[in-house]
Amino acid sequence: MKLNKMFKIAVLAALPLSANVNAEILTVEKLNSLNQVHNVNVSPDGSQLVYGIKRGQQKGTNHLWLQDVKSGATSQLTSNKTSESSVVWAKDGKGVYFLSGRSGKSQVWFMPTTGGEAVQLTDFPLSVEGFKLSSDESQVALAFTVLPGCKTFKCSVDAFAAQAAKKHNTRAYDQLMVRHWDAWLDQFNSHVFVAGIQKGKVTTEAVDLMADWNTDFSGMSEVSFNPNGKSLAFSAKVPGVDHAWTTNWDIFEVNLESKEVTNLTVANKAWDAMPVYSADGRYLAYKAMKTPVYESDKFSLQVKDLRTKEVKDVAPLWDRSIASFQFGSDNRSVIAIAQDVGQKSIFEIDLQFGDVTPIYNQGYAGNVSIAGDALYFTRHNIGNPSDIFTINKDGYGFKQLTHVNKAKLANIALGDFEQFKFKGWNNEDVHGYIVKPANFKDGEKYPIAFLVHGGPQGSFGNMFHYRWNAQLWAAQGYGVVMVDFHGSTGYGQAFTDSISHDWGGKPLEDLQKGMDYITEQNAWLDRENACALGASYGGYMMNWIMGNWSDGFKCIVNHAGLFDMKSFYNVTEELWFPEHDFGGPYWEKEEEYSKFDPSRFVDNWKTPMLVIQGELDYRVPYGQSLGAFTTLQRKGIDSRLVMFPDEDHHIRDPDNLKEWYREIFVWMEKYIKPANEK
Repeated sequence: MKLNKMFKIAVLAALPLSANVNAEILTVEKLNSLNQVHNVNVSPDGSQLVYGIKRGQQKGTNHLWLQDVKSGATSQLTSNKTSESSVVWAKDGKGVYFLSGRSGKSQVWFMPTTGGEAVQLTDFPLSVEGFKLSSDESQVALAFTVLPGCKTFKCSVDAFAAQAAKKHNTRAYDQLMVRHWDAWLDQFNSHVFVAGIQKGKVTTEAVDLMADWNTDFSGMSEVSFNPNGKSLAFSAKVPGVDHAWTTNWDIFEVNLESKEVTNLTVANKAWDAMPVYSADGRYLAYKAMKTPVYESDKFSLQVKDLRTKEVKDVAPLWDRSIASFQFGSDNRSVIAIAQDVGQKSIFEIDLQFGDVTPIYNQGYAGNVSIAGDALYFTRHNIGNPSDIFTINKDGYGFKQLTHVNKAKLANIALGDFEQFKFKGWNNEDVHGYIVKPANFKDGEKYPIAFLVHGGPQGSFGNMFHYRWNAQLWAAQGYGVVMVDFHGSTGYGQAFTDSISHDWGGKPLEDLQKGMDYITEQNAWLDRENACALGASYGGYMMNWIMGNWSDGFKCIVNHAGLFDMKSFYNVTEELWFPEHDFGGPYWEKEEEYSKFDPSRFVDNWKTPMLVIQGELDYRVPYGQSLGAFTTLQRKGIDSRLVMFPDEDHHIRDPDNLKEWYREIFVWMEKYIKPANEK
């Protein structure tokens, strides 16, 4: 792998954020009010940016902005009472397409950037959920939720009406899955359609490319038109009864004249995703895993030469998993995003030789848009919410282009943060982050908020998280410690894979050694005054810590944590997840599930625990939290159960999020105080 000069900068150096002694601290209300930038797109000639800004949690304020790249001059492009999304530039750079519900349903609109009103381009009886334009803008791919088998929109509209008119209230199923994430499934599916489109005319008809399929496609981000306009590729699971226990998504190509659908990846029984045609029509690229029934395998770049039909695994030795990618301006390389040692970084991959060159690796990058050799992207880190930046493909010319929260953060004190590294399980390198309290003073000791990420194949890396925001704990006077234990993503596939069949082994050892290391290195951290917190697998680890590290903390916060592995398997929806990590169904691998089952070790439980759960969580259903809370109560351990009836696996509503943080901070204050307040 080639090294770029900019990567000689040490990433372990502390990053000071604020020296304003009169500054305010970050609160949940202030976090909820922050502007959020999205849908970043640069014009074809590279002279203008269009992007969306969502003003905190205010409804109807998600609008589009236009910015001159050279001068930085910015103007608001849209201001309708409804919001806009999915913005893309017209190929001539004189206007943008987007989705808006300003006519009553979400439809495709066009607005010139030189002045004038938005013009509606589609008018369907169902809402457009996403769209993708062909290269010549004469065709559009559209996402609709419809009744499989329907040949017309009226058929689906009537089916929705019939369902709403039912006098009985029942759900009946003949196969899995019956519910997903936070909703019980029904008879409808999300399909990809194609239609002709023309400025000045309103499109009302479209053809379902997968009309008889009893499955969803994977979304408009995984749809691509061939530049010749004769074919379209998308990702989906084939119709079948195994969707709950397989990760076998495939790439399908549709002949837009005959509507014939061809499965291009039928030989690979693992996950294939994100097909993208090169602008010159020479290649079709996509990303693919190799291990069936595994959602966290490495996504590698596959490129099909459309002339020779040869498929090449590009950069097979590069040990990072691709999150997203697009072809570079030369059509002979791709610009890819991948997690990398606590960051989400930008890389260039040469298609011929497989060379991987880092371009940018500080914080979490995304939303990449390309004009010539210049890249435009969003970036956030532990100390900053997202803004837009630019950098040249050679790694030079880095520049921040927006400051969408400058006024909101002007007088907010944030905690300095630093990445650290230590020797964990098997003496292997493990990384983490530490955040100082926002009111940090030399010579004082501070209690610890020990945050454990979920996944388990995940990361609490250098990101600005809205649900688990390290700066909110720093604002309360806690030192924040986060360890990317074995199983975390971004450190090589073997590191990620190592947690399978070992949920309570290597990760626990890493967490223990990480806590010992960081408290020995930082005398201001009060090791005897710590609280551990986690959600999902992090919540599982809270239950596991209770039984296997029972003297480690003064309090525990467990959000949606797995408690009993047998009952969890029988009620979760994505069965491929436990079947991979534990080797198969529960009845075939009972010993594997039992080995690291937190409910087996409740005799050792003694630490006060706050248990939090969303009732609409079908990933880790609320029975898991009830089981943990019942155990705590019957054992006489101080505990509290907080249920959110209208939340799923995450807390999304801003008022609920405010209460979620309040409950946590009150619980922590009950058990750990700064040393000078005892």
